[in-house]
Amino acid sequence: MGSSYYIGDLNPYKHFGTRLHLGGGLSYRNNINRRWTIKSSLLYASVEAWDEDSNNEWMRNRNLHFKNQLIEGSLQFELNFFDYQIGNRQHKMSPYLFAGIAYFQMKPMANYRGNWYELQALGTEGQGTPLGDDRYKTGLMSVPFGVGFKVNLFAVFGFSLEWGVRKTWTDYFDDVSGVYINPELLEDQSGTLSAALSDRSLVKEINDPDGNNNAGLQRGDPGRKDLYFFFMGSLNIRIDKKANSCWK
Repeated sequence: MGSSYYIGDLNPYKHFGTRLHLGGGLSYRNNINRRWTIKSSLLYASVEAWDEDSNNEWMRNRNLHFKNQLIEGSLQFELNFFDYQIGNRQHKMSPYLFAGIAYFQMKPMANYRGNWYELQALGTEGQGTPLGDDRYKTGLMSVPFGVGFKVNLFAVFGFSLEWGVRKTWTDYFDDVSGVYINPELLEDQSGTLSAALSDRSLVKEINDPDGNNNAGLQRGDPGRKDLYFFFMGSLNIRIDKKANSCWK
C-alpha cells in the first residue's frame, strides 16, 4: 500500500506536492538468485492536483484541477546491492534498484458543480474537432525505475519500501498541454461542459474585441511530458523455496 503523485502542468517541480490518496496493489517476485529478481505488479492509484494549492500567482489564476484514476501493470527487474533472501538470517536486508516497462490506463477528471466528469471525451483543448488535435489516448506505455529497501521480518515474511518514477510520453495525464480554445467555438463543437471546463480562470485576459476570453494564450507547457510516481510499503511473503535453499 502507498500513494502516488505526479509532476506536470499543475505541479511543475515539487515532489509530493499534490493531494495524496491511498493506493495499492499486488506484486509477484521470482528471485533468479540473491542479487537479481524479476517482478510483475498490478497497482491502482488516484492522483489529484489543484492550481489553487500553488504559490504561483499565474497558476492560481488559471484555476484548473484534475483527478486521475490509474491502473498500472508492469514487469520489472530488481538488482539487490547485497545478497538477499527472505528467511535467511545471513542475507536479511538490502537496498535495491529497479527498472522495467509498464502499461497504464488513466482517467483524468474534473469537478464541476459537485460532479466529476471525464475530460478526455470532452476535448477541452479542442481535441477531436477541427479546433485541435486528435483525442489523446488513455491507455499508454511508461518506463518505471527507482530505488527501494528490503528487510526480513520473521519466518517467511519480509518488508520493502519503494519509490519509483514513471516516465511517460503523454502531456495529457492532467488534461492540460497547449493553448486555450475560443469558448464559443468550443461550445459549438463539443458542448457547454467542454467550454466551461476548458477555461476556469479567475480573471480572464481580453484577447479579442468581441469577448473576454483567453483564446490562443498559454494553458499548459507542451514541451514537457508528464511524470507520475509511486511510493509504497509492501508486506512480502515467501511461498516456495526454503530459506536455506541454494540456486544452481
